[in-house]
Formats: sequence, structure tokens, C-alpha cells
Amino acid sequence: MSNDRREASVAERLALQIGALYGRALPETLRRKCEDLLIDVVGLCVAARREKYVQAALAGFDEPGPCTVIGHAGGMSAAGAAFVNGTAAHGEDFDDTFEGGPVHAGAVIVPAVLAACEREQRHGTAALLGIAVGAEVMCRLSTVVPKAVHQAGFHPTAVFGAMGAAAGVSAALALPSRQIVDALGIAASMASGIIEYLADGSWTKRMHPGWAAQSGYRAALLARAGFVGPRTVLEGKHGLFHAFARTTAGNFAVLEDFGTRWVTETLAFKPYPCGTMAHPYIDCARRLAARGIGPRDVKELVCLVAEGTVHRLWEPLAIKRRPPNAYAAKFSTPYLIACGFVRGSVGLDAFTDDAVQDPEVLTLATKVSYVIDPDNPYPRSFTGHVRAVLRDGTVLEERQPFFRGGAHDPLTRADIEAKFRLNARHGGWDDRRSKAVLAYVTRLFESRIDLKELRG
Repeated sequence: MSNDRREASVAERLALQIGALYGRALPETLRRKCEDLLIDVVGLCVAARREKYVQAALAGFDEPGPCTVIGHAGGMSAAGAAFVNGTAAHGEDFDDTFEGGPVHAGAVIVPAVLAACEREQRHGTAALLGIAVGAEVMCRLSTVVPKAVHQAGFHPTAVFGAMGAAAGVSAALALPSRQIVDALGIAASMASGIIEYLADGSWTKRMHPGWAAQSGYRAALLARAGFVGPRTVLEGKHGLFHAFARTTAGNFAVLEDFGTRWVTETLAFKPYPCGTMAHPYIDCARRLAARGIGPRDVKELVCLVAEGTVHRLWEPLAIKRRPPNAYAAKFSTPYLIACGFVRGSVGLDAFTDDAVQDPEVLTLATKVSYVIDPDNPYPRSFTGHVRAVLRDGTVLEERQPFFRGGAHDPLTRADIEAKFRLNARHGGWDDRRSKAVLAYVTRLFESRIDLKELRG
């Protein structure tokens, strides 16, 4: 670091904390969470491998090289593999969530760190550290100014993902503290991701984790080569939070116990492939339907919601009630509530061109409305509420105070493995292949990183 007596910047203090982890054993609970992330991300990449957006990502980032694109033959450059794997892992919106952010860490950090470790032939312990550090940086940064990045029109996963990936790859490559600071400074100039995809269900959200993954990877390599980034990249007058949150007054104290308390251990895994904040509402709708109510019995479904979710999941209401395509449906709470009510579940098959035109689902979706609850605890926790007014005047209500799959009701390893098998089957892998890959992935941190088993 610098020899002068000026106060250390936030990035400099963070870099020292990251460097202090080199050679240290990580908590077993953290290791297990990182294994869960690996399992989930690999399964998600396989599930999406035949989708058009993945094929476009492959063609648009055509850089041959030694690194694995999960579920595909051949290899790509490390940056290309990070981009495609990150895009695939997030593409069906079925990946993990950090409830305090919200951000999706696995789809960014796992592809970036695996690509770097495979290219550099690092041991699995380096990958473990990189995934843990990258996810931790990404999640903690997302809580510095809660909700502000979304409100400014940017996607937090994209913005903080680039920073997390830079930190994770730096840790996996054991860069010295000065180079970690440079990597963070460089990554902030690569961070991006606007949320205008909400207008029409276009594909750009899908690429945000992939772009962040390859950006963080490139930033770390540039820093290692001697390229210099601003040390006040986080709190500076023209730094990351000024650019993406319109403020420099964030709570940077959230970084102070980095490396001793791991928020990564609280990462949540999704039971439904759609926008996270809608999940408790789907659960409420399913429970209402299980009480013997039919769609034709319903006059209206009214939901109490958090103000911070309205612009993404509820408005414009007319479009959310009739999403223009399958991807837009993933961010339409009226559709998701109606789908859960009518179909009894919301799986990958709920997001096909035919499924989102189901007249019974769409008819019910037109009856869904919302009221803002000023006391809703979002983003600290995700809650659900649906009040059904029936044609005969009966009023029935369901509430859910937490996100199923999150801290209050986490998915078990068995649940995550079952989800992996479901995703692998969706992507065309048979049960024998799934079993072999699952066993391989759970041992990945124990040997040199070689991902060829995940190809094909």
C-alpha cells in the first residue's frame, strides 16, 4: 500500500482484510454454502444450455480457449466462459438470492472464479476462497445503500457483481493488497446494467451476471499486470456509489467485520424460476387454491406489497397482468400468483410461449391488484400476502412472513441436489450423467480445477 500517512480508503481496508484470509481455513458452514452454490450454478447452466439466448451468447463471445462452458463441447477464453456461464446460470431466474440486497451472487462469482482457476490451473482451495470472498464482497456492497441502485435504474447484480468478481478472482489468484485495490478500481469502470428489460421482457438482464463475471475477471488480470485503478473507488466523490446510487454517504461499516462474519452463509436458493420477491406471493396463492377455491370463484385478489418492488414486479399493471412473453412473465407478480393458483406450481414449464398464453391463468391475472404497505420490511426480508374476495362475498387471506428457501426456511442439500437433477433433466442430461457430475462437483474443492467433466 502507499507509504504516506493518509487515511486508508474503503477499498484499501477491504483489500487488507481479503489478503489476511490467504492460507487460512474457512468455516465448514461457509465451505458447504459454496458447494451449494457450485451445485446450483452447474445445474442452472445445464438447464439453459439449449436456450436461444445461450446460443446467442456463445456466438457473440466467440473466443476459443481452454476454459469450460458448462454443458457444451470445446472450450473458450476465460472471459468468454465466464460470460456464457454467468448468462446461462441467471437466464431462467432460478439462481440464488441474497435477501438483504437483493443480488444474485452465484451466477456472477462462480463462473468468474472457475474460469480464472481453470485457466491458471489453480487448486480447488483457491476456487473455494475466491467464491467465498467474491460472494461476500458482492453481498455486503449491496447493503451499503439499500434499494438506491435499483431506484436509480440499475441492476444491483450487474453493478456489485463486477466488484465481487474482481475481488473473488483476485483472492483466487492470491493477488497482493495493492493489486486488489486496483482490480476493484478497474472493475467499477466496467460495471453496468440498466433495468429497462422490465419494459418488454427483453434479454439483457440475462447477460448482466455474465458481463459482471468477465469484467471482474479482466479487472483482476489488468491489476496483476500493473494497471492502476482509483483507490477511493467506493466512497469517492465520483466513485461507484455516486455513479449508481447518487450518493457517497453509504454505510461502509458493513465491511468492518469482513472475514470474521460471513453473510454468504445466509444466501437463499430459489424454489421457483422467477423474480424472488414474488415467491412468497406464489406460496400464498397455492395455499388459497389448496383450500378448495376455483379460479371462477374469485372476484379479486388483493396483495399488500413493498413500495420498492412495485416498479419491477407490479407496474405497468396492465402489462404485468398480461406479460408480452415468457421472460416478462418471470417478473409479473399478477401472472405468477395466477399461475400458482391455477397450475398448483410454478416450474420451468410455466415460462413457455404457450404457457404464458393460458387463458385461465390470464383471466385470473386480470383480477390481481396491489396496495402498498408502508411497514413492509423489504429488502431486509421478502414477505407475501394475498386476500381473496370471492363472488359469494367470502374473504380469505394468506400471509407469509419470509421467503421459502431463505434464512427462515432454507433449502437442504437434498433439496438443492433434487433441483440440480431437475435442471439437468430439463437440459437433456440423463440421470446417470447427472449423478456422475453431481459427485464430481461436490469434490471440486479437493483437487486442481479441471472442468472438462462438465462439458458436452
